[in-house]
Amino acid sequence: MASLQIVRAGHPILRQVAQPVGDPTDPELHRLVETMIETMDEAGGVGLAAPQVGVPLRLVILMVPETRLSDDPEDTALPLTALINPVITPLGDALVEGWEGCLSLPGLRGLVPRAERIHYRALGLDGRVIERIASGFHARVVQHECDHLDGRLYPSRMTDLGTLGFVDEMARAAAEANQADAEEAVDGD
Repeated sequence: MASLQIVRAGHPILRQVAQPVGDPTDPELHRLVETMIETMDEAGGVGLAAPQVGVPLRLVILMVPETRLSDDPEDTALPLTALINPVITPLGDALVEGWEGCLSLPGLRGLVPRAERIHYRALGLDGRVIERIASGFHARVVQHECDHLDGRLYPSRMTDLGTLGFVDEMARAAAEANQADAEEAVDGD
């Protein structure tokens, strides 16, 4: 099965509100999900929304690996999951900032505020209701992917665009700063 092309920022589908999925048990939908999984794996992501592969449906796939859990004791790992027609409700007003990237904005990262805790409800591929409370990275990835269904990319949520940057440049600057700190520590002895 061939993977799909991930559309990048600027493509009109990424600014549109996606349409609800009709029958979650439709074999065509299941084939789309299988191809989206392959596409996400090849790209090294943890989530992918149908609009990112040019399909204007309210469908996301995501996972929360153990290695990505935050310090939040309520943050939970999640195996690869498909969410059909998801609805998110923030639980409280608390926001937390965290670094995000996106397969549709390759090479970039930015500091994005998101609801600290959420409740989400969706259908699974078997047509059964999925209902969870999430916090930490789990909550972040669900919110990020569901934003794609409403025509939003993470930079539109950022409060300081000065934190948006290319990953390689940010890593280079951090390495230079660490080297300067180490040299200063040696000079100070």
